[in-house]
Amino acid sequence: MAKHNLVPLIILFLVVGILAAVGYVAYTIAQGVGKTTREKMERKHIAVTKDGMKVQVKGIRDEEYKDNTQSVLVNIWNHTSFPAYKSRLWDMSGKEGTAKKGAEKRKPHAK
Repeated sequence: MAKHNLVPLIILFLVVGILAAVGYVAYTIAQGVGKTTREKMERKHIAVTKDGMKVQVKGIRDEEYKDNTQSVLVNIWNHTSFPAYKSRLWDMSGKEGTAKKGAEKRKPHAK
């Protein structure tokens, strides 16, 4: 008779044990994925903290960044045309030798 009272208790312990094992495996996998993701992001100089995300720019100085940005903007300016715009200061038609007294073609900053 005592044997019949122990069967539900054994089944309960088995179910709880299986659920605990599945929960532990899921927790371990989630921690592993989080760790590898954090390591990959740190290699790309991105840090996630409880305050938020911090992105670091390494390998480029402020002066180099400004030079590159200025070079891109000057290239865009030099390759832009304004077909309906007539400037009083310089001729933007692209013809060399016309009224380009004070406005020379802009050159990018030399490195």
